Amino acid sequence: MDQDQHAGSPPPIDAPNAEPSGVHKDESIVVEGASTQTSPVETSWPGAHERECASAQEEGTSEANRSQRPTASATNSQPAPDSAQVEVTLIEDHSATTPPIPSFKPAPPTPPKESLDTTRSSVPAIPTQILETNAHANGRPQAPSSTGSSHQVHKRSLTISKGHTLSVILISSALETILSSREAQRSLPLRDSAQKALEMIRVGQGGDRPREIFEPLRLACDTRSEKLMIASLDCISKLISYSFFAEEPSTYSLPSPPPSPALQGRRSMTSSQMSIAQPSLVDLVVHTITTCHSETTPETVSLQVVKALLALVLSPTIYVHHSSLLKAVRTVYNIFLLSTDPVNQMVAQGGLTQMVHHVFMRCMSEVPESDERTTLRSSVSSDTLPSSAHSHHHVAIEADFRRSSLVPGALISDPVPCKEVLSATDPAQEDKTSISSNQGSAQPPGETSLPPLTGYEHGSDERPETPGIKPGQPPVDTQLDTAHSHTELSTHDMFIKDAFLVFRALCKLTMKPLNTESERDLKSHALRSKLLSLHLVLTVLNSHMALLVDSSAVIYSSSSHEATTFIHAINQYLCLSLSRNAVSPVPQVFDVSMEIFWRVLSGMRTKLKKEIEVLLHEIFIPILEMRTSTLKQKAVILAMLSKLCQDPQALVELYLNYDCDSGAADNIYEHLMNIVSKVATLPYTVLQPKGSEPASPAVTPRTQRHHSSSHGSGAVSVPGMVDTSTIGLSESQLRRQGLECLVSVLRSLVTWGTTAGKTPADNSAESGARIQTVEEIGPDVMTPDSSLDRLATSAGSVEALRRSTDMVDDPTRFESAKQKKTTLLEGIKKFDFKPKRGVEFLIEAGHIPSSSPQDIARFLLTTDGLSKAMIGEYLGEGDEVNITIMHAFVDLLDFRNLKFIDAFRLFLQAFRLPGEAQKIDRFMLKFAERYIAGNSQTPFKNADTIYVLSYSTIMLNTDAHNPHIKNRMTKVDFIRNNRGINDGEDLPEEFLSTIFDEIQDNEIRMKDEIDTAIHLPTAGPGLANVLANVGRDFQKEAYMLQSSSIANKTEALFRTLMRSQRRSRAGEQFFSASHFVHVRPMFEVAWIPFLAGLSGPLQNTDDLEVVDLCLDGFKNAIRIACFFDLELERNAFVTTLAKFTFLNNLGEMKTKNMEAIKTLLDVAVSEGNNLKGSWREVLLCVSQLEHMQLISNGVEVSDAGKKGRFKKLPNEDLANESRSTHITVAADMVFSLSHHLSGTAIVDFVRALCDVSWEEIQSSGLSHHPRLFSLQKLVEISYYNMNRIRLEWSNLWDILGEHFNQVCCHSNPHVGSFALDSLRQLSMRFLEKEELPHFKFQKDFLKPFEHTMIHNANPDIRDMVLQCLQQMIQARVQNMRSGWRTMFRVFSAASKVLTERIANSAFEIVTRVNKDHFTEIVRHGSFADLTVCITEFCKVSKYQKLSLLAIAMLRGVIPVMLSSPECAMGSEGQSPNEDERIQSWFPVLLGFYDIIMNGEDLEVRRLALDSLFTTLKTYGGAFPIEFWDRVCQELLFPIFAVLKSSQDLSRFSTQEDMSVWLSTTMIQALRDLIDLYTFYYEILERFLDGLLDLLCVCICQENDTLARIGTSCLQQFLENNANKLSAARWECVASTFVKLFRTTTPHQLFDESLRVEIDGSTSEFDTNESNGQAILPAPLSPTGERLPSEIKPSLGDRRRVFKQIIVKCVLQLLLIEITNDLLRNDAVYDTIPPDQLLRLMGVLDHSYQFARMFNDDKELRTGLWKVGFMKHLPNLLKQESSSAATLVHVLLRMYFDQRSEHQSTRPQISERLLPLGLSVLSDYAKLRADTQAKNITAWTPVVTEILDGFCRFDEKTFVKYLPVIYPLITGLLARDLAPEIRLGLMKYFERVGYTQGYIEAS
Repeated sequence: MDQDQHAGSPPPIDAPNAEPSGVHKDESIVVEGASTQTSPVETSWPGAHERECASAQEEGTSEANRSQRPTASATNSQPAPDSAQVEVTLIEDHSATTPPIPSFKPAPPTPPKESLDTTRSSVPAIPTQILETNAHANGRPQAPSSTGSSHQVHKRSLTISKGHTLSVILISSALETILSSREAQRSLPLRDSAQKALEMIRVGQGGDRPREIFEPLRLACDTRSEKLMIASLDCISKLISYSFFAEEPSTYSLPSPPPSPALQGRRSMTSSQMSIAQPSLVDLVVHTITTCHSETTPETVSLQVVKALLALVLSPTIYVHHSSLLKAVRTVYNIFLLSTDPVNQMVAQGGLTQMVHHVFMRCMSEVPESDERTTLRSSVSSDTLPSSAHSHHHVAIEADFRRSSLVPGALISDPVPCKEVLSATDPAQEDKTSISSNQGSAQPPGETSLPPLTGYEHGSDERPETPGIKPGQPPVDTQLDTAHSHTELSTHDMFIKDAFLVFRALCKLTMKPLNTESERDLKSHALRSKLLSLHLVLTVLNSHMALLVDSSAVIYSSSSHEATTFIHAINQYLCLSLSRNAVSPVPQVFDVSMEIFWRVLSGMRTKLKKEIEVLLHEIFIPILEMRTSTLKQKAVILAMLSKLCQDPQALVELYLNYDCDSGAADNIYEHLMNIVSKVATLPYTVLQPKGSEPASPAVTPRTQRHHSSSHGSGAVSVPGMVDTSTIGLSESQLRRQGLECLVSVLRSLVTWGTTAGKTPADNSAESGARIQTVEEIGPDVMTPDSSLDRLATSAGSVEALRRSTDMVDDPTRFESAKQKKTTLLEGIKKFDFKPKRGVEFLIEAGHIPSSSPQDIARFLLTTDGLSKAMIGEYLGEGDEVNITIMHAFVDLLDFRNLKFIDAFRLFLQAFRLPGEAQKIDRFMLKFAERYIAGNSQTPFKNADTIYVLSYSTIMLNTDAHNPHIKNRMTKVDFIRNNRGINDGEDLPEEFLSTIFDEIQDNEIRMKDEIDTAIHLPTAGPGLANVLANVGRDFQKEAYMLQSSSIANKTEALFRTLMRSQRRSRAGEQFFSASHFVHVRPMFEVAWIPFLAGLSGPLQNTDDLEVVDLCLDGFKNAIRIACFFDLELERNAFVTTLAKFTFLNNLGEMKTKNMEAIKTLLDVAVSEGNNLKGSWREVLLCVSQLEHMQLISNGVEVSDAGKKGRFKKLPNEDLANESRSTHITVAADMVFSLSHHLSGTAIVDFVRALCDVSWEEIQSSGLSHHPRLFSLQKLVEISYYNMNRIRLEWSNLWDILGEHFNQVCCHSNPHVGSFALDSLRQLSMRFLEKEELPHFKFQKDFLKPFEHTMIHNANPDIRDMVLQCLQQMIQARVQNMRSGWRTMFRVFSAASKVLTERIANSAFEIVTRVNKDHFTEIVRHGSFADLTVCITEFCKVSKYQKLSLLAIAMLRGVIPVMLSSPECAMGSEGQSPNEDERIQSWFPVLLGFYDIIMNGEDLEVRRLALDSLFTTLKTYGGAFPIEFWDRVCQELLFPIFAVLKSSQDLSRFSTQEDMSVWLSTTMIQALRDLIDLYTFYYEILERFLDGLLDLLCVCICQENDTLARIGTSCLQQFLENNANKLSAARWECVASTFVKLFRTTTPHQLFDESLRVEIDGSTSEFDTNESNGQAILPAPLSPTGERLPSEIKPSLGDRRRVFKQIIVKCVLQLLLIEITNDLLRNDAVYDTIPPDQLLRLMGVLDHSYQFARMFNDDKELRTGLWKVGFMKHLPNLLKQESSSAATLVHVLLRMYFDQRSEHQSTRPQISERLLPLGLSVLSDYAKLRADTQAKNITAWTPVVTEILDGFCRFDEKTFVKYLPVIYPLITGLLARDLAPEIRLGLMKYFERVGYTQGYIEAS
């Protein structure tokens, strides 16, 4: 083999070297085989034969090359599952047969019957009789068979390329046929070439000279002879199968793109080009085959053309690229359209699909590294080097063509001129026609022509318009050096480019507009062409999605060498194809368009985010909402949505990328849910009979299986397509579809949202959302989105999908984004309502960065959704701020280099002009200023010209397009109106004419006006109009108008989108969902549509299938709401479902309501842990279900609440159903499985069950058979949940206990008794469990017994309580712990019951318990409760016998306690600790105290008082000081608390009761207390202060009796304990006396306000007040009350003060008396220290001085008498004289006391004594005998004692004071004196005599 290659060319690639098994090596001649050549990069589908030889220099202007810059993608992933059958039938049929012989008959063969029959269930397998192509298995040509006559014919074989052998007979028979033909005789070149080739074959040569062998075959085809063409084409196809036409890559080279080979030169090819390059052999072969077909070609020839082209394109060794490939595809396409033979149509269609599959499948194959790059000159042929293993990628989707067309019978019977077919099929021509603005009548109304596609032409110099590879992406393998003339492209790159060119051509074919006739005629070429191209596009999307979305598949520009990903290269063609076909009124076109869109949505959503949004928002959602669209269209869209709804990830990503994206114009997910909900709840107009309509498709789309229509329509069924023949037939079906969609959404949300909750948190944390840009290229991931862009997601794979992403998915980010978008939409609404308020809101929300005019203007200009009218109103306001914003707004518009009319149109489309002239004027001024500033080269001399012209243009626009104007402005009028406006000159007439024509042809309208300005056709009134409109389809006409507008708008949006993407060079971020939390906001925004969509059909239909769907939706919705704890949503769904059970309206119940009951029960079982407050609805339904069963059984037929009216009974079937196993078991499981509920869920469950139970009981009233179902279930679930931990049970019992409290106290005794019995049973169960010390659960669960005893007045119920407790004590006493406490409280409550038998029964139980179980009670810490219980019985007044028995029991407890080892009081040698003493003694003592304070029986109180102090005296000696402290503070002193605080009076019902208690119990208690102090003085000495304080309080009372008792007790205590008091204690005593004297001093006597006269009052003193009749505590204030000086006192206030003054005076006297008595007591006087005596003397002296001062103030006394203070003139004589007498006596005694401590205080005594004595003597001398006899009598003893004292002074002292005393004593002699005074005087004068020496001492 010749290894010489051109410089820079790599060595050829070895073709598969496999030797056929049936060839004899000795008969073969080894020749050199030529390798195929590589193909150029720049080749497109040529448009016409005249252009096929265009030179490389003319490529830029060639119409054939006017196509988008190609891009490609490659992937190594396996083909899609749908294309798994990679071996076509026609390949398999020939895999083991001999090469075909050239004896094929020219007549069109008829396939065998069985072959045609198989088309119903299989691909249109091309029969062996039709296509006798030698296909290859595993890339090798098949050897001839060794059997039959064929083996005998093939004696010789020819060895060709790489040792492959070829039977000579394959060629020779064809050549012989050619030579024997008449055409060979006529044509010398044909005859010579055939003869030469035959000779070469016969001598075994020609294997290395394929061109010479091919030449006669080519010439034979040019003869147009049917026979020769068939023979030549058959031979060519066989040679192709044996790789005969493979060439060396260096043999030929052609310009790129290569000219089409032809025998004669074309005018477009220059002679120099002809001399430089010749066409490659493959191009020659393709050209030869394709030229065999024309509009007049016989069917048999057409069949051979298809066979040959199919063999060539599918060849594993000969590659057909670019223009040749497109030519081959185009030819087969034309054969399909032009052929009238259905077999040919089927074969052409199958072959065409095989070709397309093969072109894409070979892109998926691996390229060997050595051949990965091949240097390709710019002039190489369209064939590339062969690759070594491609045959296994030959694909023909067998299943695709076994299914028939969507178009019913479309056999072509009449041929069509070739020109028309070409125009319908040739892409270049299609480009040409679509670019032209109008196609006349061929263009249907409403269809607009396709504008020039954004892209670039191959070979053009302009930059490509699609984005290339972006920085930051992995580098493409090939880096292009622009300085070199070579482009290095691999075979794989060429394959990618081929795939792009084919796909682009198919897309362009789909965009061919249909006229009205074509739409109606399913056999028309235009419709068949469109359907075939659409199905081929769908097939590619369905089978090769991995290649399309592969970021590593790139296409290289031939001009700029930039790389573009495949998806970006095709997206505009694909989207524009959808935008035109998705609005088609032809059902078949619409169906396929929807399938294409579904593949785009499911497989390309990560790449085409914005495009999908446009398609959904502008086309599919509007069609769903349009009234004019057909049911079929809506049904098809819903079928697509159904598939979307079944894909959880696609659904979640739809929400994340559109609803959470502020840049998205619409909340797509939310909008779709609302629409689907509305569809599901369409009004039920006419109910069709059941069975009259086809069944709705299931949620899972069904593919078409059997369809008998012909392949002539061009429709190809693709796996996964929805069978649209059974949908959209009625509104009910549509409703069903909508409902299925809703249910699918809920299922998907459950799948996505709840499965995550079962995975570890770290898994969900590691999984995240991948943010992809649409240009992202993964370096090592060939199909990065293959796991994401699938058609469906099962629940099991959700987690795997989540883990496939590589960035953290932060749900809070999307939540905030959604919130931001929500506020934006709210702001837009506010703006549209009131712009100023809306702008303020948007600034606050941060959507407008600041309040600067520029920011506001930019927002108004760039934000979608704002009302243009409101923008105009806002900008037109005359405020300074608004004007500034308007100027900024106009400044943002770029008018540079724009014509006036274009700039003006741009200006007016940004907002709507307001109506006011002033506002318009401001706008026009600013526009003129802005336009003139940006455009200097204009005919306008100044801005005024533009200002006037703008106004004129507005008027012209209104005049030309307002339908109400009749006389319209002409062009002349317009020009005349604008004369002289250009600074006095005229504007050019051409300029004004252009403006006029532009406005006339194209009205200046808002973009949103264009959508709404469609005038729907309507029938006018009148008979003529009716007749004229007969047969018109107004709905279709309206749809056509609307769909045309939709398509135009969508195409405009796509053009804008492509331009913006080119400008920004940045892709839209697509967020792949991974986190389950997204389901929560998705459900929150759509739960209302869900609820409406599910409840509507459930209410309106009885179809059980629909009902099951609705209920399944309810179940899933509740699951989501429960999982995410959405309280409002959960309650709404559960409540609605509960209402649908109709259990409260049994007469109306139907089967569907029974199904709702089952669903509700299933929900309760499955979602119990999260139902929370919704449990109430569930349990209420369970209760009503039981009620229904009772009613249906005849147990209860009347409703007590409805005045005896009978309820309607359910029908018998439903009654039986309610008792069915399903419902019975499910209802029972609600309760029996409650032990599986969580700790919080069981609390919710029990709370709800308690509520339902109470409702049942309340509804029963006083019935003898109350409804106790739920109460019984409460007991049951308590049994089921008995093993729960105590913590959970405590929470449960808080609820259960409260419920039992209610129920046990119900007025219906049957309810109470049942509840008590239930409570007893539960308690018995609880008591079986051992309770540890210091726990109190027994105490808690027995509390309802106590509550019942207290609050239920029914004696029988109370008696039952006692019986229950008695049974518990008998049966469970060994387990009783804290329960004793509650039991004793129950008995205590029973003691207060007015029924004697209840009290007696309780006391008997207590007595028995005390006797039999005292030890257990003490051991378990309930001794105190026992004593309290006994105490309660003691306090009962009604049953004195019980009280006395109880007090005896309480007293008897003490010895038992002391002897009980449990009390630790009787153990010898050990003293009990403080805690034990408190636990044992204190309860008993406290019981006595309680009886003393609260006992109603006097005798019982007396006994308790006696018992208390006796016990203390008897056992107190062993009490520690601390315990005594507590006894005093808590038991003894509180007895007298009533004296201090009036709050303690509340326990007395009447004053009489209190008086009795004070006069008996308290007084005795005080005396006993003094006695106790005396008895235990050494112990209680430390509490002396408390005792003295108590006595102070007792003395300082307004009640005379209490005060006297207090003073008596004080005197008794001091006299009895005088010898025990220490000096410190005497100090306390003295302080007490000081306090008492100060408190009782009546200082108010000197208050002047008391002497003021009160109007209308008499000065009489009220003597009617009782004094001493009742003893009531009334403590005195220390200083006394003073009436406020500013307020005039009332008579009552004054009397109250007077009374208190008198009480104080009395108390003062009482204190003086007790002091006098104490100090005259020798025991007291001898022990009291002298300093304390002096303190006492001080207070006595103060009392004396106070009384003396009052007595001396006669005016004061008279004033008080006048105002009624007393009946006689008040005086304090007794107080003055008593205090003076005591003072004199004590001071004299102290003075003459010889003890040293007293002697030391004599000077202080003298200071007090002498002034006092002199004062008394002086005052006495002044008394008048006639008027002051009382005074004289009172003072006589005092004077006598003073005289006696003076006489006893020692000599020195006597003499010292004689000068002072003597005159006063002498003065007394003049009075009539009492004998004792005279005796005193005598003694004094004798002493004077002795002292002065007048008398001698005897």
